[in-house]
Amino acid sequence: MTRQAARTADAGRLRRAITGPLLFAFILGDVLGAGIYALMGVLAEEVGGLLWAPLVVALLLALLTAGSYAELVTKYPRAGGAAVFAERAFRSPLVSFLVGFAMLAAGVTSAAGLAIAFAGDYFSTFVDLPVPVVAIVFLAIVAALNARGIRESMGANLVMTLVELSGLVIVIVAVAVFATGGGGDPSRALQAPAGTGTAGAVLAGAIIAFYSFVGFETSANVVEEVRRPSRDYPRALFAALVTAGVVYALVGWASAVALPPDELVASSGPLLAVVEATGIGVPASVFSLIALIAVANGALLTMIMASRLAYGMAEQGLLPSGLARVLPKRRTPWAAIVVTTVVAMLLVLVGDLATLAETVVLLLLFVFLSANVSVLVLRRDRVDHPHFRVWSFVPVLGALSCIALMTQQRGVVWAFAGVLVVVGCALYALARWGVRRERRSALAASETARQPR
Repeated sequence: MTRQAARTADAGRLRRAITGPLLFAFILGDVLGAGIYALMGVLAEEVGGLLWAPLVVALLLALLTAGSYAELVTKYPRAGGAAVFAERAFRSPLVSFLVGFAMLAAGVTSAAGLAIAFAGDYFSTFVDLPVPVVAIVFLAIVAALNARGIRESMGANLVMTLVELSGLVIVIVAVAVFATGGGGDPSRALQAPAGTGTAGAVLAGAIIAFYSFVGFETSANVVEEVRRPSRDYPRALFAALVTAGVVYALVGWASAVALPPDELVASSGPLLAVVEATGIGVPASVFSLIALIAVANGALLTMIMASRLAYGMAEQGLLPSGLARVLPKRRTPWAAIVVTTVVAMLLVLVGDLATLAETVVLLLLFVFLSANVSVLVLRRDRVDHPHFRVWSFVPVLGALSCIALMTQQRGVVWAFAGVLVVVGCALYALARWGVRRERRSALAASETARQPR
């Protein structure tokens, strides 16, 4: 193939602009997110001072499914993520669509929730404006950055990840200095809540803490833009998860040392309460700014994932082909960005997304279950390039962990998930009807052209 022909064939593809370090920052920024800034209070209610233990267990559970993703992503380096894997494994467009739909629902709803969080108390520390207005403007800015280019988005993510990581480092260092000077109570980090078995408490806490590691799966949807996916993706994925796990465990230890569990539970900003307890004197506005940056980073990465997933599904024919349109120069999926952003804006107007957010987490567990099973099914499929291979017991344990976590969800969440699945099936039927209609039109046009004049 000539260079010109290669450039022509590649004209509609996404640009490979993500290096290994940028991918590491992408995954780390998405995993760290904004949840850890409020997680300690919820965990303290379950495990008392053993805040670090469920975070370590949750890391191990996340690494199981991450192993499956590392094999699948490097074996099939295409945008679309879990939907692509399901299509290959189960040979069912419907299953592939439902897996992709679950990821889309998770991404867009998460972005809407983050936009509301951005526009709430943290933002009002500086300017008091209506939450819906701020949230919609915020999503528009995120979309503009997303459309400008993946490299620009990765650059912004790198800066924001460093800022949100600095907030967690402040917590760890402040408490370390506090404890060295005789402050706090290090023994609290080994105390389980009274009247509860340690193992049961840690498991219950791990179910909550697991959600703080959700986010690594979004990286599967930018693999088409990674320069050397077979080499860089596994390294970046595991390094980012382990880094996040170490930081989380240290934050858990610091929180337990600085404050008793009941004070953490009572605080809506537990990490700020931890820093204030050390007497370091970090202004509330500084922590609010760090939290805003953390939320903004999470929203940017989530919308990158959602738009790339919509693009990949459109290329597969599971969504309208118009969503696969790419900006000629920027080579970013502008149509998918516009549609996912508009849907997120509409969800912002709904306001109360609590039950929907829990339902999306349940759907993500279905996605993870699908990915773990897909690894085993696709072992007989050979590809012509080197890729990462995980030990066979890892996806088995990963699938079992997903099932265990799903059994802990509330009945109302399962009911809401059922409604979303019905909506997904309706959208799939509509998309397939559109494909059949296009085929009939093309066939009719072909027959007309063959008729003698």
